[in-house]
Amino acid sequence: MASYLVTGSARGIGFEIVRQLAAKPDNEVKTIFATSRTENTRLKELTQQYPGRVIFVPITVGDEISIRNAVPSIETALADKGVNGLDVLINNAGIVGWTHATEMSMADLSDVFHINVTGVHMMIQAFLPLLRKGDQKKVINISSSVGSIARQPIYKSLPSASYKVTKAALNMLTVVWAQELSEEGFTVLCQNPGWLKTDEANSHADLPVGTGVEKVLENAKKVGQEGNGRFLNIHVPGWEKNPGLHQYDGKDLPW
Repeated sequence: MASYLVTGSARGIGFEIVRQLAAKPDNEVKTIFATSRTENTRLKELTQQYPGRVIFVPITVGDEISIRNAVPSIETALADKGVNGLDVLINNAGIVGWTHATEMSMADLSDVFHINVTGVHMMIQAFLPLLRKGDQKKVINISSSVGSIARQPIYKSLPSASYKVTKAALNMLTVVWAQELSEEGFTVLCQNPGWLKTDEANSHADLPVGTGVEKVLENAKKVGQEGNGRFLNIHVPGWEKNPGLHQYDGKDLPW
């Protein structure tokens, strides 16, 4: 009966993570804290569909005060259910910057870095005391294969310099946290969810958002401490040797 906290839950991958977790049986998933800046209509409908199971908590990732202010309410909600700690933190919130390096200003890079890297660090730091009390002690950082330095020759044409830089930095942040928490029984890892059809603008992407999220959650459930510090790819049958930019073979991605 695990408890989850998911950032960036109002739309896209984050919303689908919350939706799929909520659909799982009570003996597998007890509570989902769905966080975002504001509670939109879809998220509100989900909290009403699963009252007391999906709990909205306002968090602005990148705002340390907002993050730390959310900790007591989540701690209280867990205590009300007779639970001491948080089992799984899924750091999903992120932004994309669509610029080439020659066009990227320091403001562009700083803004994307603050959400994609600093925000994740602040989330882990703030919720570490609750995670230490949890049974599973898992931190799942949603990264991207475009953050792989080894794969950059493949992604040379993609005009997303700040996104690539920050996802590479997120991968290193994941490794640093994994090393620091390894002796406490933690599993800290990053996952590539695939290029997903999260909205109409991404209708030409590889996979339905539901498929990518399903595979991410499968990995999150089955991986133990052997996954600490790893960069996992999802596995989608038929996509292992796709001739395009992305392959989904379930193997570790190169750094």
